Amino acid sequence: MSPQPLLQVNNIEVVYDHVILVLKGVSLHVPEGGIVTLLGANGAGKTTTLKAISNLLRAERGEVTKGTIEYRGERIEHLDSSTLVRRGIVQVMEGRRPFGHLTCEENLLVGAYTRRDGRAAVQRDLEMVYSYFPRLAERRHVKAGYVSGGEQQMLVIGRALMARPRLILLDEPSMGLAPQLVKEIFEIVWRLNKEEGVSFLLAEQNATMALRIADYGYVLENGRVVLDGDAATLRENEDVKEFYLGLSAAGRRSYRDVKHYKRRKRWLA
Repeated sequence: MSPQPLLQVNNIEVVYDHVILVLKGVSLHVPEGGIVTLLGANGAGKTTTLKAISNLLRAERGEVTKGTIEYRGERIEHLDSSTLVRRGIVQVMEGRRPFGHLTCEENLLVGAYTRRDGRAAVQRDLEMVYSYFPRLAERRHVKAGYVSGGEQQMLVIGRALMARPRLILLDEPSMGLAPQLVKEIFEIVWRLNKEEGVSFLLAEQNATMALRIADYGYVLENGRVVLDGDAATLRENEDVKEFYLGLSAAGRRSYRDVKHYKRRKRWLA
């Protein structure tokens, strides 16, 4: 990992409604040009971590009450979301959420709203997005509410790219999609990282796909980081295999067995 990370989250706590403690001392960092994944079950704190970084917590009566968040060496936890977008941090929300009444191309152009580098530059980036997502080029004049779930996921990632980000916070991109579409989207994320230099912080329950493209990973349980390491190490970790990959020392177990398996206490030690 880089000694001077692009993003550094230092021991943050997040509280909702002034009383509900959701994140408890979470620390992580994302290197320039890296892909880092947050793994964990639903409710572990992955989305809250992303919203703390992008400062979308305020809309949900949440706030960072302890710790710091630094981007390129500057503290950002008190900056508003629009300022963060202009500085290069864009979040792609869970559940896709395109503007359904706008066409696919209009959705993409919305992503360039904060830019001030001229129409020609925006057009170049529009063509770049179409080169990564050729289906969007085919559907550019179709209203976003009428395209498939996979195409909507491609659309919201493309919309984020139109802001020319250095860091994309990507929340559950595999949710509700067929395996082949999930594979396609993760391959495009990997290409965007390698070819365009975009860094990613990826929150994902599909540990198999996430660890296939990520450089480093953090496992969250009940608002805490309980395990971290490079992706290759996590893929071989017996706890990760059993709780997130459906494998154990005795071989593959059923999802039902894994889901209801009581986590060992040492995870939260």
